[in-house]
Order: sequence, then C-alpha cells, then structure tokens
Amino acid sequence: MKRNDNLFNYFKDLPKFKFKKIKMDNIDNIEELKEGYTKKEAKETKKEKPKKGEHYPETHYETIKEVYLHSMKEFADDVFILDKNNPKDENFIEYTYRKFGDDVEALGTALTKKYNVQGERIVIIGENQYDWYVSYIATLIGAGLAVPVDKELPENEIENVVNRARATVVIYSSHLKEKMKAIMDKLPTVKYFVQMKNDDKLEGRTVGIKTMISEGRKMIEQGDDSFLQIKINPDEFKALFFTSGTTANSKGVMVSNRQLANNINAVSAYVIIDESDRLFSVLPLHHTYESSIGFLLPLSTGSSIAVCQGLRYISDNLKETHPTVIISVPLLLESLYKNIMKNIRKSKKELIVSSMMQVTNVLKGVGIDVKKKVFKEIYEGIGGKLKYVVSAAAPIDKKVGKWYSDLGIYFLQGYGLTETSPIAAVTPEYDTRVGSAGKTIINGKIKVDNPDENGEGELLISTNTLMIGYYEDDEATDEVIEYDEEGRRWFHSGDIGYVDKDDFIYITGRIKNVIVTQNGKNIFPEELELLLSQVEEIEECMVYGKEVEGEKELIVTCRAIPNYDKIKELYGEKSEKEIYDIIWSKIKDVNKKVTSYKAIKGLEIKDGEFIKTTTKKIKRFVEIKEGRIKELN
Repeated sequence: MKRNDNLFNYFKDLPKFKFKKIKMDNIDNIEELKEGYTKKEAKETKKEKPKKGEHYPETHYETIKEVYLHSMKEFADDVFILDKNNPKDENFIEYTYRKFGDDVEALGTALTKKYNVQGERIVIIGENQYDWYVSYIATLIGAGLAVPVDKELPENEIENVVNRARATVVIYSSHLKEKMKAIMDKLPTVKYFVQMKNDDKLEGRTVGIKTMISEGRKMIEQGDDSFLQIKINPDEFKALFFTSGTTANSKGVMVSNRQLANNINAVSAYVIIDESDRLFSVLPLHHTYESSIGFLLPLSTGSSIAVCQGLRYISDNLKETHPTVIISVPLLLESLYKNIMKNIRKSKKELIVSSMMQVTNVLKGVGIDVKKKVFKEIYEGIGGKLKYVVSAAAPIDKKVGKWYSDLGIYFLQGYGLTETSPIAAVTPEYDTRVGSAGKTIINGKIKVDNPDENGEGELLISTNTLMIGYYEDDEATDEVIEYDEEGRRWFHSGDIGYVDKDDFIYITGRIKNVIVTQNGKNIFPEELELLLSQVEEIEECMVYGKEVEGEKELIVTCRAIPNYDKIKELYGEKSEKEIYDIIWSKIKDVNKKVTSYKAIKGLEIKDGEFIKTTTKKIKRFVEIKEGRIKELN
C-alpha cells in the first residue's frame, strides 16, 4: 500500500534494535548446505504455484459475522490473541478463540440488551490490546457502527470526532482516562464511556468493560441468545474511518461489512496464511491497514496475533512470540534491515552473508531452499520463524525489499487507501516483484486515466473494497468517484503510475494535494490553509510538500502572498525581510493549533499572483514547478 493514514507519530521514536554477534562459522561448502535437506522439508516449504493467469482458491465471505462464526467453530481451542496486562510482565497471556468469542458475545449482549445501544455509533480508541479486538468485533457483528479513532489525537480533535460521528458509546483505553475526563462534558451524544481493562460498576455515564462483559455473560447463561440472532446486512454502513485529524475539512470514510470481508477474500487469492501462522501487531489498530489485514484476515484463517507492547519492546516481543508475519511500514522494516546489517558489518561477516545469499538463491532455483538454515542466526534475532514481511503505507527502498527476499522471506507490498478499506493491490507470494506496489486484487480493476507517452497517468481504482462514500459529504464523494457506461464505480486515487500487462501496479508520483510522509501519515493542505486563512496578514496562500535535496521527508511549506495593506496598517512600513518575519511568527501561532507532524516548517513569499484555473483555483502542481517566489537577501 502506498498511501494510508495516521502512522507517523507511532514510529517517530524507533529504538535501536540489538542483535547478537553474527558468527556464521559453520558453513563451509555447498554440500554441507544441502546436507539434511530431506524430501519432507522440501514438501513442507514448497507451495504449489498457480498456473499463469490463475491464483489460489479465494474465500467468499460476505460479512465479518460470517468470518467470526466460522472461526469460532473451526479454531475454538487454538490461541488467537497474545497480550500482556503490563509490557514488563514476564509472559504473554494467551487468549483462545473460544475465550475471545465468549467475551465478544457477552459484550455484544450487554451493549444491545442491557444498555440498549444496538445499531448506534461506537467509538473505539486506545493502544492495541485484547479489549480493542473484542470491542471491534462485537460492534461489527451486531452491536453497532464502529468508529476506530487515533489515540494520539489531542483532546479537541477527539471531541470533534466523537461529536461528528454522533457516537453513543466511547470505549477507551485506561491510558486515556484523564484525557476522556477532560472532554466528557463536551460530548452530549455519548450515553456510556466504557474503560478498557476496568471493572468499575456503572456510575453516571462511566463503566468498566469487564463489568459489561460479566453482565452480558450472565444474560447469556440465563438463555439470552439475542445478540447472535442479529441479522447483518452486508452492504450496510458499518464502520467509519477518518482519513486524517478531525477538523471540519477531514473526511470520514464509510465502509460496509462486505467491503471489509472482501479484503479477506482478495488476500486469500494471493497469499496462503493458516492456523500455523502468527502475525505481529505493531501498527495502530485504528488504521484500516492493521484492523483489516492485521486483524480480520488472521481471524478468518485461524492464525494468532501477538500484540507488540510498544516500540521499545519490539525486539524482545519478536523473540518472545516467534511471529511468522510482520505487517508494517517502511521505516520499521528499513530500521530492522539497517540494524542487522550494522551488526553483520561489526561481526565482519558482510562478505560471507552476501556470498551465501547468492549461493542460496542458486540452490533455491533448483528446488533446494536452505536459507533458514544458513541465516539461522539472523532469523533468531527477529523471532526465528519469520516467513512474510509486508510493507505498505509509503514507498520502500528496492534494495531493502531484495535483501529480505534474499534472506528467504516473502517480501510483499500492497497498495490502497482508506477509501479502498484498504486493499486495492497486493503482491502474490507466488509472483513477487520487488519495486511493484502489488497486483490488482481479484474482481478488481485499476486503470490509467489519460496516459502519457510513457503510459503513466492517474490511477483509477474499481474494486469490491471501495468505500460507500465520504461521511455526510456527497459533494466530496462525487469529486472522487465516477461511473462508467456500465455503471461501474471508479475512484480517482490521486496517484500517478502505470499498470503492466500482468496487472502489477507501479507508482511514480502524486497529483492529489495530500502530503504523504515517509511513514504514510497524511497531511491535508486544505486543513492548514483553512487555519491560515484566519491570519489577516496573509492575503492568500498554498501549502505543499516541498522536496529538498538530501532530505527523504517532504518539508511542509507555506507559499504566501502577504496582505501588504494590512501589514502596513498594523506595523507601518516594513522591508521584505521584516514582512517575512511577521508572517512566519503568525505561522508559528498556527502550528500550535495542530498536531506536531502537521506543523509548517517552511515559508516562501510569493512573487506576483498564483497560477490559477479559469475558475480561480490555484493550479497547485503547476505553481510548485513554475511559480516564482521572492528571494530574500
């Protein structure tokens, strides 16, 4: 996935990963590599490749309730969630599918029958934890409409989201207790505030989730099976994801059960994950990427999920839980790569590792895969059992992807947006192509609009994962979704790229206004421009992501036309440099009103008028390339 939301803050302070010294002193020759590679091992590691143009048999789920019921029946005694009450606890607690299902049904019964909020909006906000998973599924399969919210939002933005969603219930992390207390009186639609990992009895509007689950369990024991009898309309609006912060300009994406289920169906055609697999949950669950592919997918396959206890615990948690799948963003995957390579160089084993990658690639080409034996020490540093690494939400260096592949790990990439909930393309494990953003999902189409001489243009997406539309914003929906003559819906992605003859996607640029950080965090210029419009010293402005040589990250920059008359009135005659300083001081004031990653870090004073369309809209990308700015000496 190239673009998605709300991941930057989560990964801004990655720790240094520590790995043992690499020895690799037991590999002498090719024959030794082959030794012990039995027919049984070959059979276990080799998957039958689909014929050209075909794919694995896909699942056909229509609702998440269907997924849930299937897994509760098939995998009841298997471990589903591994979590800790405290990150420093020695061992992970293992929750089986049966335990998870009992808690989901108890919570759902309490919400719908005792607290009478069936079908209403339920905000879920907090760090990844067992209670988050329980709350989300209970909501999706009958309790109401799920609204996952970023726990990193400041109080005023949480307030805005809850009020915009007209939420009746807020289920929140214990770590957010004080933040929620501060805004409760500003949330008139909320009937109940439910605290995770808490057993407080109902007092006013607050109650502990354990109390709710206990109450629901008693009702079920007395014969109440009403929650599981709730019918789910596959196409009903069932989840609301906000694409960025929560000002009036941010968009809410409406998603149905069918669209969420179609993510599972799409991935099943390209990647085989089963009950032997364990996913490592390190991305925030409010994000469609993690909640769909990192949660709903393993729920459907009988796999387990190990909850990372925080960035500082990544290295330890990997070794404690031995995951087979890591779904993440480039920053984390690149950091792992760099730290491992640093350790290899420190151990003076760079040459032998490089050589063994070449040798094992040759052997794998003739059906002998000994990579896990050769690179056992490296594997042990990341849990020992890693099979899949999935990179999404931002571009990744091809060199890094190839390195994971050479190590013997399936390196997969995906492409999509919150609007595609989120999968639009993903790499098939049987046809990996480092550099591509993935292959168009089954039952979907991606095409290039008005391709240039190189075949590049805006990517239009038509998939069965495409959102219902933007929440309470038909105009915005109509701007991005068009219908063809056959009535098929096409979404304007805002991304420039091309599609090869095999339906693999390659992203080469962006035409949308959104500024995307290296870690998939979205910054919407319109949001900042709205705030800047209130600065009377600025006549007109445009916010964009400026490319600066030597910097990987785009620099959020304001290109402004000063209101010279107002400045003269307020400050008297001023030089161009003094005017620059005045406007910059006002921008600093604006920065205090937004979360840190959105802060404007550069200012340009526009020379003349902005380049505009006939309807007086700024031609952003023409302006960026051709517009003139004043040079201040």
